[in-house]
Amino acid sequence: MTWLDLPDDHPFGLHNLPYGVFSVGPDGEHRVGVRVGDHVLDLAACAERAGMESAAVWRDGSLDAFLAEGRPAWTAARDWLQEHLANEAQRDCVEPDLVPVRDVTMHLPFAVADYVDFYASEHHASNVGRMFRPDSEPLTPNWRHLPIGYHGRAGTVVVSGTDVVRPTGQRKPPSEPTPTFGPSTRLDIEAELGFVVGGATALGDRVAVADADDHLFGVVLLNDWSARDLQAWEYVPLGPFLGKSFATSVGPWVVTTDALRAARVPLPGQDPEPLPYLQGDGAYGLDIHVEVEWNGTVVSRPEFRDMYWSPAQMLAHLTVNGATVRPGDLFGSGTISGPEPRQRGCFLELTWSGRDAVTLDDGSERTFLEDGDTVVLRATAPGPDARPVGFGECVGTVRPAR
Repeated sequence: MTWLDLPDDHPFGLHNLPYGVFSVGPDGEHRVGVRVGDHVLDLAACAERAGMESAAVWRDGSLDAFLAEGRPAWTAARDWLQEHLANEAQRDCVEPDLVPVRDVTMHLPFAVADYVDFYASEHHASNVGRMFRPDSEPLTPNWRHLPIGYHGRAGTVVVSGTDVVRPTGQRKPPSEPTPTFGPSTRLDIEAELGFVVGGATALGDRVAVADADDHLFGVVLLNDWSARDLQAWEYVPLGPFLGKSFATSVGPWVVTTDALRAARVPLPGQDPEPLPYLQGDGAYGLDIHVEVEWNGTVVSRPEFRDMYWSPAQMLAHLTVNGATVRPGDLFGSGTISGPEPRQRGCFLELTWSGRDAVTLDDGSERTFLEDGDTVVLRATAPGPDARPVGFGECVGTVRPAR
């Protein structure tokens, strides 16, 4: 119970408490906040009112300094917040700094230091392989041995609500003798989760699977917008580039890994057994339910628990060569797809490369995104006592090429 009188099934109850950055109005001062019910708590103001020295890490209007503090500080802050929000004696300290969600504008919650995107769904990778290599094995020989990923562009990670301009580049359909240049005609999404990294390592060090929780601060919704025609022409031999780098949307709320402890589940099974550096108790899956909405129609419901590689294994592989991590690193899971057609997390899969149109509730048909289309990602996870943990929404609307 809490003096806030939140219903037990509220997705932003005291069992959740995700972090974000907000302003009152689009041009207001950026403030670090925590979502509680239908309000945002101004953390620096509340901590200063309580006489907490920790207020300093929240004064800059970004989570950057807090991410640098590491696991002990994250746990202590969560304990302090839960105690103050539940204790009637602390009401006078907290209540003045609660702002209704309807009155705030949300911003990118941290400066993205580096961005890596993985390819961790066996169902997604297999579907893509069947489409593009119909006469070969769907999975490449290395896929079940390591989490495959590519290094993306941190500077084009944008917060939910930011419009996405249709990208332009080279494309060459198999039927054409030479490439052409112009706006992408096969614009797609990828429903993913993004993992926010805190703390830091030295060059040459690596993060073991068992130690990954020391660096995994939280999780955001992530939409890896993808221009499939640009991607198909450019990706050989070095992988994705312009087909991916024009925009990646993230949700405004960072759900902490502490809030997701009840959602931990075993991985679906890895065969062959991974090499020793990818093994350990930290290699768990997450029972997170994702929803993809296209112009108001829910077209897919992928399940993150179906992912082959765990977040801890992705982080361990990312650093096994001695690459550093630093506060604000972000890595995506790759498209979340399941075994059923309505669990496919991108439109390339849903339409089987444009062969099968999706009919929306308004009667229109789509294969890939048209100008003016809006995509919304949502997610929930089970919390303690089956209370839902909400992630909010990740929204993006396609605008014409410039």
